[in-house]
Amino acid sequence: MSRKSNTEQRRKEIVFALLSVMAEHGYEKATILAIARQAGLAPGLIHYHFKSKGEILLYLVKLLAGLSRIRYEEMAAAASTPQDKLLAYINARLAKGEGALPEAVSAWVVIGAEAVRQPEVRAVFQEAIAAELELIQALLTACLRDQKKRIDHVPELAAGLLAFMEGAFQLASAAGDIMPQGYAAATARAFIETSLTAQEPV
Repeated sequence: MSRKSNTEQRRKEIVFALLSVMAEHGYEKATILAIARQAGLAPGLIHYHFKSKGEILLYLVKLLAGLSRIRYEEMAAAASTPQDKLLAYINARLAKGEGALPEAVSAWVVIGAEAVRQPEVRAVFQEAIAAELELIQALLTACLRDQKKRIDHVPELAAGLLAFMEGAFQLASAAGDIMPQGYAAATARAFIETSLTAQEPV
């Protein structure tokens, strides 16, 4: 294995350590020492791979966005219709089961809060959100065209679905014990099916 591969693997270990600490204790308490302990590394090694905790956080945003996209692509691989692909996306983002990372949900909520406070985090977070919106719009457009319906309201529908998902992540992190089990994916599917049905024919 090359040195570059070893370095990249170590960086991922550090980033996942930040994810674990942040999901449990928040960003402020995710110190370099706490990250090092979680990763089983000396603090000096953290500084060797990253200039700061903020740099680890930026890497984490991109990593989580990438993992989310990979889970969708794996679930959508067997999809044969636009509707199946859209449902695969909803399940990839909201359903539990293989490939789900509960800690990532809490970490993503913390990242959203840090995006409000830190311009560098906001820029990377907005890139991830823009990519999600673009994907949702493409999936909705394909569904509506397949059903020979108008696509005028796709941007609003996409934004509504994304807003629902982000809200579901917040509730899963802060009030998961009182929310109905499995409600998020089921509700998102119902919202989309109703919204698609309501669109006018071409």
